[in-house]
Amino acid sequence: MLPVSTARNESAQLRLARPDLLREKAWIGGAWIGGGALLDVVNPASQRTIARTPNLGADAALDAVAAAQDALPEWRACSAHDRSAVLHRWFALILKHQDDLARLLTAEQGKPLQEARSEIAYAAAFVEWFAEEAKRGYGEIIPGHPRNVRTSVEKRAIGVVAAITPWNFPAAMITRKVAPALAAGCTIVLKPSDLTPFTALALGLLAEEAGLPSGVFNIVTGAPAPIGDVFVTDPRIAKFTFTGSTPVGKALSARCMDTVKRVSLELGGNAPFIVFNDADIERAVSGALASKFRNTGQTCICANRFFVQSDVYDEFAQRLASRVATLRVGDGLAGDTDQGPLIDGRAWTKVDAHVSDALGRGAALLTGGQGHTAGANFYQPTVLTNVDPGALLCREETFGPVAGLLRFESESEALALANDSARRLGFLCVHLQSSTRSACN
Repeated sequence: MLPVSTARNESAQLRLARPDLLREKAWIGGAWIGGGALLDVVNPASQRTIARTPNLGADAALDAVAAAQDALPEWRACSAHDRSAVLHRWFALILKHQDDLARLLTAEQGKPLQEARSEIAYAAAFVEWFAEEAKRGYGEIIPGHPRNVRTSVEKRAIGVVAAITPWNFPAAMITRKVAPALAAGCTIVLKPSDLTPFTALALGLLAEEAGLPSGVFNIVTGAPAPIGDVFVTDPRIAKFTFTGSTPVGKALSARCMDTVKRVSLELGGNAPFIVFNDADIERAVSGALASKFRNTGQTCICANRFFVQSDVYDEFAQRLASRVATLRVGDGLAGDTDQGPLIDGRAWTKVDAHVSDALGRGAALLTGGQGHTAGANFYQPTVLTNVDPGALLCREETFGPVAGLLRFESESEALALANDSARRLGFLCVHLQSSTRSACN
């Protein structure tokens, strides 16, 4: 059995409740290290600095890869039962500290506290799932062409994994990459977003407390370019995984080919949401709210374009606008809110540019359309009608609380418009009638 680490100067609960106790440290080779330049981590709601993390570069990334490589033989040799036990303990600790983790997440990312709590539970669920899957990495016996030959397939850990995760789901995007790697017997090096590093460090702290051996899971904080350069070029890294923008993902993937790494990418898109004439409009509106305005629209699978058939277009638009106008906007730590801030000023500027572009092309504003009095990074939840298909919000991922509505007449027209995107994602097709619902996603 693997040992459970108990040596700790402060309790996990204290350190999670006070992000300043995690500041100026990264986690490499089982040690909490600092040094060098520092990066401010800013609360997007208040625009105040929470604390700082090390702005580590290529040397630290190389140290982390070396630590992961050194830890690989022992971790890969562990029984599936032992790896599963560590993951189960990690899962239990995440749930035990759910409230502290949620407050930490909201402080650095901005989403409403109730959404942060849900994300922590969601993140923990990945760990639990792969704790069980660790015990099910079965091989296969395949019949051969000759009658006296059978082929045996054994599944083995590929090696060191490098992961880069985004700021919009700073807990769930980590556990969905780290947990399966650990379950398979791989070691991993993580680069969290420099905008939201504390959630990652807190998860690392709990993984350490769960008994994860030194070097199996490493967290390197800092600006992305020098760390990412190591991740995609170092031949010791066998697998690279990235969640983020499409242009960056394409560039990183191309660089991984020099060392023929296995690559998994989760990139942006421009997902459409389609409402037909026979839809239950109230249910369609509720689905649109959940799909568009969760996490202030900063979700990779958020609907970006709303196609509504002519007979129900006006009714859907008015009902959606009425519901959107009631959304409570504010600091997720200051009370009950439905929508928090955008992550930073650049995100706010992009959202406002998409709205201005749509209005300049003849769109009509039903609600929202400008910054919110809650603060500099806040934007009013917005509904636009009569959006031109050539508008920016139909061509780019808005990543903000803006729903742009377009009218269509026939199913074939809707599908043609939905697929008229350089970055196609699955789309949600709302065709609700009495108790029957069909959805394509």
